Amino acid sequence: MSCRRFALPLVIAALAASPMAPAAPVVPASDDVVLERLPLAANDPTARRLGSLRARLAQAPGDLSRATTLAREYVAIGRAAGDPRYAGYAQAALAPWWKLERPPTEVLMLRATLRQRQHDFPAALRDLGVVLAATPLDAQAHLMRATILAVQGEFGAAAKACAVLEIAASELLWAACADGVGAMTGRLPESYRHLSGVLDITPKADPQTRVWVLTGMAEMAERAGLATAAERHFRDALRFEPDDVYLLAAYADFLLDQGRAAEVTVLLRNRTRADTLLLRAGIAAATTRSADATDTLEQLRSRFAASKLRGDRVHLREEARFTLELLGDARGALALARDNWAVQKEPADVLVLLQAAIAAGDGAVVQEMTDWVRRTGLQDARIDGILRKAHPK
Repeated sequence: MSCRRFALPLVIAALAASPMAPAAPVVPASDDVVLERLPLAANDPTARRLGSLRARLAQAPGDLSRATTLAREYVAIGRAAGDPRYAGYAQAALAPWWKLERPPTEVLMLRATLRQRQHDFPAALRDLGVVLAATPLDAQAHLMRATILAVQGEFGAAAKACAVLEIAASELLWAACADGVGAMTGRLPESYRHLSGVLDITPKADPQTRVWVLTGMAEMAERAGLATAAERHFRDALRFEPDDVYLLAAYADFLLDQGRAAEVTVLLRNRTRADTLLLRAGIAAATTRSADATDTLEQLRSRFAASKLRGDRVHLREEARFTLELLGDARGALALARDNWAVQKEPADVLVLLQAAIAAGDGAVVQEMTDWVRRTGLQDARIDGILRKAHPK
């Protein structure tokens, strides 16, 4: 999921979803394969708003303002709903400028956002580089750049991108960026304390920024082993954004780790349109031996099959978890987790790769992860527990 990570996709719309290029036609292996899930109902207020924006753009397809307004709307909806098609719609709205080497800045930022979500990080960084060459203090570009670099494990470069925000953005945005990197590189306790203090003295932060910061603090607290504080931050964030897909998934993972699978079932009831949330619901159902566990398993199997047919490989981490935790295929999960690791290196990526490697009996991968954790200074109570078991004294 995950490009929320430690930067601010809610503000810069850095999360959307979809394959970015049309795929070749595919023929499903059976009638059970789900190729698409229906979008918004026609009578939904958001659908009506989108219809109006599309109609205005159709009248003037080359109108940059109309195109970027519609594209931003698609990006926001796709992020909130976890629906992978809306990024494709956003790209279509930007078609007149999409392939230009140097399109207008508004298009560059949207294109970088969509490429980031596709995990085409090099292309996204190139777009951001063009933006920053023209406007060196563009806070959104530095924030997105820091996000991507940190996800790739380039923490030194990410810290430099965050440092610019001290003069280019608010104190809260700068602290969230810098402390997010610090928390990944051996300074977890002090980063958590500093960010908490800055949030306390920023009572007028807008709700989206507050949710982002609270979610980051919840994840820091969880990694530090501060379960009570983590839960408080998660619940505070949910009061502002009760339907945010990333937030719900992160809280569901926390509850699962705490042995509270039944609460995950309640939390995610009627909220499983996004694959990331259906996965957590499926793990909870299997854990509690729920009557609908088999049905959820088959839904997940169909959704991951559909993703492969579309050429969408964004959710490799989730597919690895599905393969390991619900299918019990350690070798298959390890292959998926390794492919995912080649792209992104967040604590959740370390976790699934370690768990798959241990289950598959691959000591070389376990040692590789052990060395990476020690080299970066990553602190995470969950990972520490796994490594203690893997390397008993």
